Amino acid sequence: MTRGVAGSFLVLIGGLGVSTLPPSSPLLQSGMLDAIRGAQAGRMSALFLVLAGLGLLASAWLALCRHVAQAVGEDRRDALDLVRFAAMVWSAPLVLAPPLFSRDGWSYAAQGMLARVGLSPYEHGPSSLLGRHTSTLFDQYQLQSGEPIVQAVDPMWADTPTPYGPLHVWLGEVGAGLTGNPWVLVVGHRVIALAGLVLLAWAVPRLAQWTGVNPALASALVLLSPLMMANGVGGLHNDLLMVGLMAAALVVGVERHWAWGTAIGALAAAVKVPGGLVCIGIALATVPAGAALAVRLKRLAAVAATAVAVLLGLGVVTGLGHGWIGALTVPGTITTPLSITSLAGGVLDWVALQLGLGLPQATFRDFVRGLGLVGIVGVAAGVALRWRTGDRAAAVGAVATVTAAFVVLCPVVHLWYFLVLPPFFATLQLGRTALSALIAVSVILGMVAPLDSSLHGAYYAIVLGCMTLGVLLPVILLTRGAREQIDRIASSRWPVLQ
Repeated sequence: MTRGVAGSFLVLIGGLGVSTLPPSSPLLQSGMLDAIRGAQAGRMSALFLVLAGLGLLASAWLALCRHVAQAVGEDRRDALDLVRFAAMVWSAPLVLAPPLFSRDGWSYAAQGMLARVGLSPYEHGPSSLLGRHTSTLFDQYQLQSGEPIVQAVDPMWADTPTPYGPLHVWLGEVGAGLTGNPWVLVVGHRVIALAGLVLLAWAVPRLAQWTGVNPALASALVLLSPLMMANGVGGLHNDLLMVGLMAAALVVGVERHWAWGTAIGALAAAVKVPGGLVCIGIALATVPAGAALAVRLKRLAAVAATAVAVLLGLGVVTGLGHGWIGALTVPGTITTPLSITSLAGGVLDWVALQLGLGLPQATFRDFVRGLGLVGIVGVAAGVALRWRTGDRAAAVGAVATVTAAFVVLCPVVHLWYFLVLPPFFATLQLGRTALSALIAVSVILGMVAPLDSSLHGAYYAIVLGCMTLGVLLPVILLTRGAREQIDRIASSRWPVLQ
């Protein structure tokens, strides 16, 4: 437990040296932090602290997973409470941290302020705040000129509308009505993200009971992994709130009523559209086993109509409208190295260029991306029409399948997109190899988070980070002791009484 808290503190301290901060931030006025950030040695030392902290978190997480996987007697009864307590104390040091390993948190704050001052974030980018539209709003920190809230926004997104749904933007608008201090606003968005973690802490044990797996181990795999701590809590990405709502929607839809679950699924989509994929699982689980195709289609239609009604209704109630639909293409303006379809298309474009085919730029990239989107729709439709009905455990597998298809085939994939997978895969009856792979991927995707967009152009830091990871990852995953520990976790069996 102490090891995890120490790791979080190291991530916090190092994060102040490597993350993007507004130049007007009071933390930079003392001069000491500014001097550290301005020196190459200081930035590299901060990066090393972050990676060391993530290494401690990963080590503590594996130890906790092994403990709850092999718990007996009194320890077994207390295991779930231990996991939830660890999630609380490990997350606590990061609550006040700036957005780590990505600037998205600063964009969230600016988008909420746009809505607060009457500028639609679906039509305007954060740079529109530089017109001093915020100067009349009260702010005890006297930072309402508009500039401070835009200073740390990634220039790539400064002039683009937001693709996020009305629930996410409305929550940001509420926060912007209380303060214009960008740091306070991003802390507010982290609290919103942590609400998603709370929802997962409630929903994941219930999903695990449906499938007959260890609820404490499933919760540990989801709530405390390096992937979650680095990208969900540290990065405060709204994917965490989305996936928390998705898990809660599935539980409520199956255990209460499909309409209530669908409404919560629509709230997930109102954060980010992929959250609506959970509604497929709700529809499948709430019709009788072996239901005829007509019965299945009727429930799917009812679920779809309810979800769309709630989603569009939120746009009306919040006054934000439905501009997010047109803005869904914004993320696709970039190419990310984790997108298989973008990479495959890029390789084909390069081959075409070498062969002198004279094709327009990105011809194959756009074509393969289009095939990927068709593939996502095809997988979702196949699951909806052919997956087993009336089975709770099968519903979890259905959601796991469609979300995996989304992550694999999506035109744009960031590290935090993978947050949607653990809640549904960790609650399945996975074999030893599959569970070991889930553990390894969770460690790797969390540990490499500092090498994402926060270090673009910082070549020495990237080299140092890669060298450090080259030492840490084998120690955490490949040494004999590490492999034995992961195997004990992956081979554990804890049958649950239904």
